[in-house]
Amino acid sequence: MTIPLSVLDLAPVPAGGGVGDALRNTLDLARRTERYGYRRYWLAEHHLAPGVASSAPAVLIASVAAATSRIRVGSGAVQLGHQTPLSVVEQFGMIEALHPGRIDLGLGRSGQRRAEPARSGPPPEPPAGPRTVDGLLIPRAHGFAAPAGSPRFTFQASLLQQPGAVTPDFAEQVDEVTAFLRGTFRSPDGRFAAHAIPGEGSDVELWILGSSAGQSARVAGERGLPFAANYHVSPATVLEAVAAYREAFKPSPSLAEPYVMVSADVVVARDDATARELAEPYALWVHDIRTGRGAQPYQAPARAREHDWTPEDRALVADRVDTQFVGGPATVAERLRVLRRVTGADELLITTITHEHADRVRSYRLLAEALQT
Repeated sequence: MTIPLSVLDLAPVPAGGGVGDALRNTLDLARRTERYGYRRYWLAEHHLAPGVASSAPAVLIASVAAATSRIRVGSGAVQLGHQTPLSVVEQFGMIEALHPGRIDLGLGRSGQRRAEPARSGPPPEPPAGPRTVDGLLIPRAHGFAAPAGSPRFTFQASLLQQPGAVTPDFAEQVDEVTAFLRGTFRSPDGRFAAHAIPGEGSDVELWILGSSAGQSARVAGERGLPFAANYHVSPATVLEAVAAYREAFKPSPSLAEPYVMVSADVVVARDDATARELAEPYALWVHDIRTGRGAQPYQAPARAREHDWTPEDRALVADRVDTQFVGGPATVAERLRVLRRVTGADELLITTITHEHADRVRSYRLLAEALQT
């Protein structure tokens, strides 16, 4: 069975390499995955992380679009809490004008996540895990409260907004983005129109990304937009996120029925043992993120084995490690078919990180051969 596949790239910086290496690797991977038949190439937005070079997705999207010719290119996702809707539409409108019919604008929350519980209450708690649903592992939910409330997190968040800035409600910002794209934006009193040039009337495809049954899923459904659910970031809540989106869905001029893409963290090699070796540094990478250090340069397997793991360390990363799709082509293909069946995904968004660029390229090629033939 052919499964539509897309790419999510963080432009990871390999240990011993630099940002230039990461960005050149991104351009090379985009050209190759286009040849392999992937549908989209999305760039993430991450800040203040030594191991991730995708801090300005619009700039990198423009570079990737110029380096390719057919594959759709977009954001996974622009964090609206860091920019105004007008600036986002102008950026993506400019890229779309140069590469018409190929640009996706994926929107996500950042500052909105801190304000959402006060506005609408927290999202429903997922069922206690771990559990297996029709062959798909749904792990115990990981709590993010401690890192989010840490002094380091607060300091870093302050660098992403002007002093005293208040992040608007996410739904309001999505509506403003839509209005600028359609050319219908007006001042609150209705007296003045504002036009995003470039951007207005462009063929940018709007998406919402989300990790829970909270506001992102509801906004995507209520506005009839396609939704990308993050199994690779929050595997414990993916089923609730998809269900909330479908329950809230209302047909729109751009989408008659719900459309869901689900992400997965994947490493494919010629056999299961080789893939497990290539994936060994992943646990350390997740550990650095969750302990507040941020994504560090991605280590080689031999170096990652030197980490002295405690039971607490293992527990901190277990949900992500246990739900990574690692193995030979047949092994991973079967597990991804389960993910698609259980979530009802129309498309899969694949993110792969290895220390060596050649191993990452090979992983995407082997996966495409296993699932698209």
